[in-house]
Amino acid sequence: MFKIVKKQPLNPTVTKMVIEAPLVAKKAKAGQFIILRASADGERIPLTIAGYDREAGTVDIIFQIVGGTTMELNAMNEGDYLPDFVGPLGKATHIEGYKKVAIVGGGVGCAIALPVAQAMHAAGVEVHSIVGFRCKDLVILEDEFNACSDKVCMMTDDGTYGTKGLVTNALEQLILDGNEYDVVIAIGPVIMMKFVCMTTKKYNVKTVISMNPIMVDGTGMCGGCRLTVGGETKFACVDGPEFDGHQVDFDEAMKRGAMYRDFEAHKREETCNLLKKEVE
Repeated sequence: MFKIVKKQPLNPTVTKMVIEAPLVAKKAKAGQFIILRASADGERIPLTIAGYDREAGTVDIIFQIVGGTTMELNAMNEGDYLPDFVGPLGKATHIEGYKKVAIVGGGVGCAIALPVAQAMHAAGVEVHSIVGFRCKDLVILEDEFNACSDKVCMMTDDGTYGTKGLVTNALEQLILDGNEYDVVIAIGPVIMMKFVCMTTKKYNVKTVISMNPIMVDGTGMCGGCRLTVGGETKFACVDGPEFDGHQVDFDEAMKRGAMYRDFEAHKREETCNLLKKEVE
């Protein structure tokens, strides 16, 4: 059993939890993920490791409340226990050999981008972080990005905070300003990562993306995270989750990701009704 030692809402739809999991914390690295269940008979879901403390034996997870399982998870409180918390899984982010990088995070994807930025910073790399949100109310982890970045560009779609515009606007301007990045690492919605890669390809800048948004089973058995990279079939959970963004077939990945929307909506409604009955 894995104890929830801290629960913190980051915005109305995103929650951070600190989980007591010493064996996972001992081996965890930026870019990897875990699989958890909120209840003994619940659904298994993969969540990227958002941080860890090896001495305390804890692992941070940050999740958006979008489906039945994340609703169930968010209904739990400090002191409650998760029956399963398995990891670390997936390949860690490559850190060595870089001098200057741009980290691009979108929405809740910033929770995944943060440990990458922190690991790069700890390795002595110059880090430029570009983080984007729909509006001011959804901004998360601003202080944490400021602490590990040499430059931070805060973007919002509606201009209610930071600079109005898309993360691609800020990234392209930084490149045009003469910043020569060894790599751009983009993590967020699949459509965002697609347009980041379209931007960097024009300037021949190496780009790595994280395909954890399409993971389901986390072990390669379900096939839900199958994608085409450079004409070959790969699985995000076992071959990634990070890939060369210029080789990924994003349109195929987005089409597959839309296949289960009706089922997910039904499951979300079912869980919501169940939680209401428990409260009553």
